[in-house]
Amino acid sequence: MSLQRDLEARVDGEVRFDAGSRAAYAHDSSNYRQPPIGVVVPHSVEAAVEAVRVCRDHGAPVLSRGGGTSLAGQCCNEGVVIDWSKYCNRLVWLDETRRRALVEPGICLDDLNDRLKPHGLHVGPKPSTHDTCTIGGMIGNNSCGASAQAYGKMADSVIRLEVLTYDGVRMWVGETSDEEYEKILADGGRRAEIYRAMRELRDENMALIRTRYPDIPRRVSGYNLDSLLPEKGFNVARALVGSESTLVTVLQAEIELFPVAKYQTLAVMGYPDIFRAGDAVTRVASHRPLALEGLDETLVDVARAENVAGKDALEGLPEGSGWLMVRFGGDTREEADSRAERMIKELRGTEHDPHVVFMDDPAEEERLWRIREAGLGATAYPPGHPDTHEGWEDAAVPPDRLGDYLRDFRKLLDEFDYGRTSLYGHFGQGCVHTRIAFDLEDPDGVAKYRRFAEQAARLVASYGGSLSGEHGDGQSRAELLPIMFGTEIVELFGRYKQIFDADDRMNPGKVAAPPGGRVYRLDQNLDHLGYDPAEPRTHFSYPKDHHRFTHAAARCVGIGKCRSSSGGVMCPSYRVTREEEHSTRGRARILMEMMRGDVITDGWRSDEVHDALDLCLACKGCRGECPVNVDMATYKAEFLSHHYRWRPRPLAHYSMGWLPLWARMASAAPRAVNALTHAKGLNRAVKRAGGIDRHRDLPSFASERFTDWFARRGSQGDGEPVVLWPDTFTNNFHPDAGKAAVRVLEAAGFRVEVPPVPLCCGLTWISTGQLGVAARVLRRTVRALAPRLRRGVPVIGLEPSCSAVFRSDAPELLSGEPVSEDVERLAKQTHSLSEFLLDRASGFVTAPSPGTGIHAIAQPHCHQHAIWGFDADRELLKRVGIEAEVLDEGCCGLAGNFGFERGHYDVSVDVGELGVLPAVRNAADGTRILADGFSCRTQIEQRTPARPVHLAELLAEVLT
Repeated sequence: MSLQRDLEARVDGEVRFDAGSRAAYAHDSSNYRQPPIGVVVPHSVEAAVEAVRVCRDHGAPVLSRGGGTSLAGQCCNEGVVIDWSKYCNRLVWLDETRRRALVEPGICLDDLNDRLKPHGLHVGPKPSTHDTCTIGGMIGNNSCGASAQAYGKMADSVIRLEVLTYDGVRMWVGETSDEEYEKILADGGRRAEIYRAMRELRDENMALIRTRYPDIPRRVSGYNLDSLLPEKGFNVARALVGSESTLVTVLQAEIELFPVAKYQTLAVMGYPDIFRAGDAVTRVASHRPLALEGLDETLVDVARAENVAGKDALEGLPEGSGWLMVRFGGDTREEADSRAERMIKELRGTEHDPHVVFMDDPAEEERLWRIREAGLGATAYPPGHPDTHEGWEDAAVPPDRLGDYLRDFRKLLDEFDYGRTSLYGHFGQGCVHTRIAFDLEDPDGVAKYRRFAEQAARLVASYGGSLSGEHGDGQSRAELLPIMFGTEIVELFGRYKQIFDADDRMNPGKVAAPPGGRVYRLDQNLDHLGYDPAEPRTHFSYPKDHHRFTHAAARCVGIGKCRSSSGGVMCPSYRVTREEEHSTRGRARILMEMMRGDVITDGWRSDEVHDALDLCLACKGCRGECPVNVDMATYKAEFLSHHYRWRPRPLAHYSMGWLPLWARMASAAPRAVNALTHAKGLNRAVKRAGGIDRHRDLPSFASERFTDWFARRGSQGDGEPVVLWPDTFTNNFHPDAGKAAVRVLEAAGFRVEVPPVPLCCGLTWISTGQLGVAARVLRRTVRALAPRLRRGVPVIGLEPSCSAVFRSDAPELLSGEPVSEDVERLAKQTHSLSEFLLDRASGFVTAPSPGTGIHAIAQPHCHQHAIWGFDADRELLKRVGIEAEVLDEGCCGLAGNFGFERGHYDVSVDVGELGVLPAVRNAADGTRILADGFSCRTQIEQRTPARPVHLAELLAEVLT
């Protein structure tokens, strides 16, 4: 099409009109779906300006997008999406003295705060999506977060904006004195026309604007026409904040920064219910905390069921069924603590007297705080209850009326029979978050949702509140604004829109429309309405998705945590490419569109879906870290199984997918095989034939397999039997880990057994999508182990990825089969070495002296991180006197077959270089490198001078 052709010719950036990109950007974090015309990822601000110019030439609508986490539908539309987050993310300048910064709109909040941290500064507002949201998106939505209690909304931090109108006016806007206003008019042109129209709109309606805007701290709904009032300095920048890309394109922003509180303390106060917690807010807020959050027992119950922050964090809650979390800051620990203590003392003996717990440990505070931040994700799929949705998730009322509003709102929920609904949020400013079990899949359910939203809007308006206290209007609330503001103010919104965008080309249909236009109804463009694809036959059972792949494909709610740039595991390939399609969210959206069949029309055969999944490392980080536990590794395996059904597969699927078979054959003559695969000339041919990247070194087979060594040696002792699982990698490449584990287990008093026949967990077949073979392999394994499993004999796994198969993949792959009971036994009886020793040999794993003198850094395997965590390893290392630093640097990048496959080498190495490999290289001399995963050890060995060891080897040194 000519628009695409002109964008490609004139814009310095990436222009995507393909089905995969359109599918990935068809959603945000709301209930809505609107596939865009195309996507532009500009390399610079100037390129974005040119993109808007090209769109104007073609009359195409435009929408700016940052993190894409909006909850009201403002980040999806039928236009050209400009994604700022990949390249336009500079901190242009920083003025420490005046505490100001100039930034480009695509910079992520956490990344910016990391840059500011050495200067003792930070951005005031901090939404719960702080690790993924961008400053441009925060300006678009007028974001707040918990810290708004102390620092206000984003509008309060904006000093100046450089903006671009659809018709091409590029200008800096901010507070406007009368002198500056007169100069603008004298200069003439379109800018003068805009300013004159804004001033006339204000002057003609000043009384209306002053009286119809709720005087509350969390009014986010509507355009900020009140910022144009004389007493507010005719501040055009702040009048454009929160306009959700419907008025202008933000190019740069000058923002105010704030000093970081040197010390913080958290007081958690328990009340009999959430309503009485709401009643106490005004008294608590008078002590000027940094944050004042509320949460109810429903959220806590869900967090406990889904283990959001760990059991220990929840044990820190005081008695009650509704809680306030109050954070104070100070220049000293004593100052922060004393402010909290004064608050508690003042509440004692009053009707607001709470049960109180103080958090002295910053790590404990952070774990407990995570429960509140995880609210949206944790409550999306409450166990045993219907799925929940946004749609009425952030209304705000005057804080002094919060308790009564919560009571009335609960009555309204009960009247509509919306069941178990959690209430939580930024209570200090009267903002209440919730996700409700709206039925958005059929017309009757949607009609009920509409009736509820209208009544909820009237309830909020009766309290003098705002329909949105944080997330904006978008499509969810745009048509309800007359209930809150009255028709006269909403007509002003239309006139204001007309000043900047008379033809309604800027994110049309959202927030407001120019005179004669219409906004989208709240029940249009609904994602789930009409999403009823045929349910395919699948290999995995998807137990958390009602045994439906279509539900799994639609599981993502768009929070975007997979787009974070540091910490945790998820999502390695996104961190390298910065591509939405390579985030867990992007891939999930593409899979959903594949099942829908509108944008992606060729189903399992789709090349767009294949390309999006190709760089998925199958690390399973998303299964553990995604707030709604999207499991892209499983979805990828499922897709590959269908994509290549009755078709030739990539060579790597035959070489590495069938590695257990080739390794067994190689064991007959390992030295000869090693010579062949490493010989100059032959080495290259072997890699080419196996689909292995030419830059990747092939690992060498061990001269003697672990199982052969054990067969010669035999079991020893008469202690309690345990099965040591001889996974392919330990058995054929790193038998020393198996031998060390035998020594440790026998020293602890156990009798070690190894299966007498070759068995496999099926991992390599699963990761390459050969699920039929994987199932056959697993059935054979389960039948062979069944007699021991039925006697309760534990299975000890040394390779985390293989143990993860037993604990998660196997039950989901063999569900409902005759062997399923034994599969469940295997899942429950499979332990890591650390878990088993701590549970069954706690007296043995205690260092005889205060320390061993061994310092180690440990790289947790991604599958372990996702399925059972590293806490047991951490505790065991401490018990045996090894001083260990556990890395939080993400994936190693090799990820089984991924880093070996042709075309993946660069991404594989780049992932490792994000954190793990530099951490290993920078380790002090003498530091031991601990990595249980064969992939992790291989990547480290091939990219650094280090020689990492398995936990079993380190324990053998200390304990035997």
